[in-house]
Amino acid sequence: MNKAIYIALSGAVLRELHMDIITQNLANADTIGYKKGKISFNDYLLPQDFLAERIDFKALSYHSPLMIDFSEGNLYKTGNPLDIAIDGNGFIALEGSRYTRRGDLRKDKENFLVTHNGIKVLGEKGAIKLPDGKVEINSSGRIIVNGVEIDTIKVVHFDKLNELKKVDDSLFHSQQQGKKSLAMIKQGFLETSNVNVISEMVKMIVTLREYEAYQKAIHTFDEATAKVNNEIGRL
Repeated sequence: MNKAIYIALSGAVLRELHMDIITQNLANADTIGYKKGKISFNDYLLPQDFLAERIDFKALSYHSPLMIDFSEGNLYKTGNPLDIAIDGNGFIALEGSRYTRRGDLRKDKENFLVTHNGIKVLGEKGAIKLPDGKVEINSSGRIIVNGVEIDTIKVVHFDKLNELKKVDDSLFHSQQQGKKSLAMIKQGFLETSNVNVISEMVKMIVTLREYEAYQKAIHTFDEATAKVNNEIGRL
């Protein structure tokens, strides 16, 4: 088999992976606090003796591990007292060494402050439990209910963001010891995803064209190999 086909094959496989990431980003363009994924590609230069039979090259392209773009999304006002947005670097600390920037919080049946999917939010005193009454959350994350301070929402930042492990669309896990964040909390606001739909659509079109080009190259190499085999068979 023509070894050059491996070059085209590796490129096609990586573009397919890139397309999956773009699709995931677009599917979560409206997900609160979503951070888009990205990858980078690298290519090896071919050595002069590439065509030598003793060299068994397979894929000559590779990609970096999936990376998360932690840039901030836009903030928009909801007016809901249990909605919060982080203005700056940081994550809301949750039980189980989990973290998020998704701030559409609520009270569960036991009056604990939880995320949209029921994970308890941590304060300086542990899991936060809210009594009935008017909830006020100031820029430092202090929670005051009916004039009484209950706790302060724990917001932390990490020096090594690349070590955060994505659990789902807006949830991360880390064994790092987060540091206290100086970011401001905005009550009654939420953060949008950081996905730029137009930019992702452009990437999708470019990736699709590159994938089609690799497919065409694979087809061409395959036809050339078949032709050579047929010519040899006639000898």
